[in-house]
Amino acid sequence: MVRLRYSSIAKLVALFFVVFFILPSFFNLYDSSTDISDFNDHPRNIDHKRLVENNGQLPNRYGENPENIAIFKEGVLGNYEPVLEPRTGPGEGGVGVNLAPEEKSAAERTVREFGFNMVASDKISLDRRIKDTRPAECKYWHYPESSKLPKASVVIVFVNEGWSTLMRTVHSVINTSPPELLADIILVDDYSNKEHLKEKLETYITRFNGKVKLTRTTKREGLVRARVIGAEMASGDVIVILDAHCECVANWLPPLLTRIAVNRKIVAVPIVDKISWQNLEHKSVYRENMRYIGVFEWGFLYKEMALPPFEEKTGKKFSDPYGSPTHAGGLLAIDKKWFFELGGYDPGIKIWGGEQYELSFKVWQCGGMVEWVPCSHVAHIYRGPRTESVHPPDGNPHQTSINHMRLAETWMDEYKEYYYIREPQIKRLDFGDISEQLAIREKLQCKSFKWFMENIAYDLPKKFPLPPKNKVWGECKNAKHRVCLSGWSIDFGQPLRISRCHGELFRLNVEGELSSGEHCFVSDRSIVKKKFCLNYEGVWNPTGEWQYDLDKKTIKSSKEKTCLTTDGSNLKLEECDDSNLSQKWDWKEIYY
Repeated sequence: MVRLRYSSIAKLVALFFVVFFILPSFFNLYDSSTDISDFNDHPRNIDHKRLVENNGQLPNRYGENPENIAIFKEGVLGNYEPVLEPRTGPGEGGVGVNLAPEEKSAAERTVREFGFNMVASDKISLDRRIKDTRPAECKYWHYPESSKLPKASVVIVFVNEGWSTLMRTVHSVINTSPPELLADIILVDDYSNKEHLKEKLETYITRFNGKVKLTRTTKREGLVRARVIGAEMASGDVIVILDAHCECVANWLPPLLTRIAVNRKIVAVPIVDKISWQNLEHKSVYRENMRYIGVFEWGFLYKEMALPPFEEKTGKKFSDPYGSPTHAGGLLAIDKKWFFELGGYDPGIKIWGGEQYELSFKVWQCGGMVEWVPCSHVAHIYRGPRTESVHPPDGNPHQTSINHMRLAETWMDEYKEYYYIREPQIKRLDFGDISEQLAIREKLQCKSFKWFMENIAYDLPKKFPLPPKNKVWGECKNAKHRVCLSGWSIDFGQPLRISRCHGELFRLNVEGELSSGEHCFVSDRSIVKKKFCLNYEGVWNPTGEWQYDLDKKTIKSSKEKTCLTTDGSNLKLEECDDSNLSQKWDWKEIYY
């Protein structure tokens, strides 16, 4: 009886430990709601900290469907990874195509017409397979089964595109996409007049049995409006926008769709590789083991910078998707309903330019996210020196500036003034009616641009500080010789010139920086040299050595202690002389 009693007690104690300690630990291995408060570097915990610090205002990158996240299995090939047979032929593996000397003249003609070496392109199979530029670990990600992923419609806008580059884009999308995830490809012809893009194209795409659809605009709409036309036709849940001269790396589509399956308000952006316009060689444009984000300087020139150290901690793997303030604009995936809830692209943003910022700002400010997806790579041909214009003949020459003004006036609040400091000449342009865009912002209760700068683009001012006000700006004319400063057509390191006045604009800010666009000017003994405004660390420090005296009208170098002088032919720094008219400069503000 004693032995039995002690045995029973031991069993009860063992059962107690199993029930209250062992089993909960076992189940917690599979419980997505496990307490992770002890793991400060866990991505969910980092997000939680920032949410607390910002009153819960940051978007949730895990969305409403965290069960759809990708799973990494070391050494186990991913469920969408293709098993590929070797291919041979010109250009295969992304190798460039070299031409014979007698072919170069024809190649140059095609570059002038299309912006690409079409002689080289035509030698390459439409089904060529480019190299795999993804991080090696990408092969071991497992994505949700197709029934849990949205279907994609790929929208490709073209105008007077070369045949083989356009068709290789279509073939590449089909060859590298799981067919069950590709709803259709929408080709939008924005009023081309090339013969090979007429009946030949219509006949050719019938081989795809309805997977590839073609629509044509009745006038030149411009890239932005044409994309919206394609998006309206899309039958898929997700719109994937590609340019008409792309090739996709293996398994590019599931990583994008997975992010949207997790959170439908994520704009998923592939990593963009480069294809040479000269010989169609494919290569990565980024340094290995580095991750970058899309940003902008205050004149809305697109830039990139390294992923901030804080954000490096938000993923367990190097190939995890991560947030970016903006993107280059040509390649992206977005939920169709979310795109049109946001109003699509602003209809007043026409032709090309600024649409990536407008979409990025409103996605972030209205509760979504822009993410770069390292396991999705798409290669893009950047055009060479094309001389055949595709710009609409009746287009506004300042349309890009108008586009930027519209997004600045709609989304940037008080920060828009920094754009006008950087581009003062555009301020009198008519940017049209933005009441519909403001109504969307109000309806969706979108956040301020201050919130965007402090929480999303918080690292941007470290590289591109808020520009100081301009003391003077415009055309800078010498009072005696009636010639003007000119930095056009000179290389970096070369002396600033004077020439006949032709409306070239400069800015001299209250901190002493003399600049034009993103080019700055510094003294070097007796001359003034042109330099890139960014320093060797890639930072734009908007200060300088120049002092403009509003009364004396002199431009003085605080470094050399001399003044800008011209004899009518040359520009030099000489000892300052208040009575010398050759040292007096008048600034004339010129507006577009």
